[in-house]
Amino acid sequence: MNNEQVSPMVRSAMSTQDFAALGAPKIVYVREVGQDAVRDVIGDDTDIPTDARFFAVHAADGTRMAIVDDREAAFAGARQYDLDPVSVH
Repeated sequence: MNNEQVSPMVRSAMSTQDFAALGAPKIVYVREVGQDAVRDVIGDDTDIPTDARFFAVHAADGTRMAIVDDREAAFAGARQYDLDPVSVH
């Protein structure tokens, strides 16, 4: 069934929680995060190079699962656990 086969009434009746659960638990999303997200995990006193980039893997419900310093590693790590990563900008 594709989106055109679902009535507009059914589409609009989905709650935010229902939408978040759609495809869960296999779908995860990967997005770039700032240094603040990393400091939340490893502490404020850690020196992080100003040009460092970090990518977080999140469950469909928004729960952060991991932070890595390489986008491809984020995708590879998700696939290693049989998850389906998607990119979010």
